[in-house]
Amino acid sequence: MRFKPSTRPLQDCNIVSKETAVLQHFFLIVNRKSQIVSGNFTTQHSTLITYNSLTHSLMFNILTIDIEDYFQVHALSSVIKYEDWDKFECRIERNTDRILEILDSVRSPQKVQGTFFVLGWIAERYPDLVRRIQKGGHEIACHGYAHKLIYNQSKEEFREDVKKAKATLEDITGNEVIGYRAPSYSITEKSQWAFEVLVGEGFKYDSSIFPIRHDFYGMSNAPRFPFIISLNGNNNFEFSVLNFEEQQHRTTSAPNNLLTHSLINSNSLIEFPISTVRILGQNIPISGGGYFRLLPYPLIKKGLKRINEVEQKPFIFYMHPWEIDPEQPRINGLSSRSKFRHYVNLNKTENKFKRLLGDFQFSTVRDLIENCSTA
Repeated sequence: MRFKPSTRPLQDCNIVSKETAVLQHFFLIVNRKSQIVSGNFTTQHSTLITYNSLTHSLMFNILTIDIEDYFQVHALSSVIKYEDWDKFECRIERNTDRILEILDSVRSPQKVQGTFFVLGWIAERYPDLVRRIQKGGHEIACHGYAHKLIYNQSKEEFREDVKKAKATLEDITGNEVIGYRAPSYSITEKSQWAFEVLVGEGFKYDSSIFPIRHDFYGMSNAPRFPFIISLNGNNNFEFSVLNFEEQQHRTTSAPNNLLTHSLINSNSLIEFPISTVRILGQNIPISGGGYFRLLPYPLIKKGLKRINEVEQKPFIFYMHPWEIDPEQPRINGLSSRSKFRHYVNLNKTENKFKRLLGDFQFSTVRDLIENCSTA
């Protein structure tokens, strides 16, 4: 599978040269070149999508939280095995409850809601936590069961993993789970077959593609904004980029949401890639995780505002509960790179997250889907 790179001229970035240099330097440090594997991916015409703004002054974006604990992170997998997870202190409840408290405390015209991609292993052991998230008005989506990288599994192993996780979450919530995010964004060029499995298991959307170069994830030539993936068999995929147009003064729900789009059928998914800014021909990650922890907040804010105001698109932000927990146990035996990626600026994340919630409007993936119509 190969995405056709965009030939659209770059717009002015509106980020001063010093800040651009910081981004470029960071990008070169934490990312590594990845091989692009040839395949068949056909570009289709873009489709105009209009959505109902949740306020009259701010575009709403997508807030996502990946519910996994500190010992389940891929950066620590070299020293912590899946079989040993039960031996570690689990801090997921206290940290997730703290995130829920923060979201409830935000003063805004609309209650801040997010999509929580929950690991099946966590849901089995802490079903009341899943119910508390749901009770807060947030969307429950699937993060797989055992947090295994997809490209290290067979197709059948992956199918059993997501089937088990999806069933667990649906049993707890009583609702259909329609969204999926791969552990460590591990849907890449070599695990594109995962789309077929997700469609077969009844998922309606995916948020696993990170359009950057990285040493263990990323599709750098994938579209930067939401698109429809249509499966045509024989490793062929078609995609249609969704162009979002804000409808500031609409007050009623869109009559036809994205799930009724003519391109959405039993062989398709809506993809919500992780947001990046485009600088000097490269996609720069700024919308969550270690990138959010490392980069100065004013720089992050400028990049995200550019997505909203210049490119007129919603951005997708992601975070993990362990990232607001600077007192989590320190794991010995990690490489310098893994230690840096996991522990950098944990003591600063909560305050930066609060600033982000004050500066931007957020909702769930499901809400964006249901408040869009096609033209």
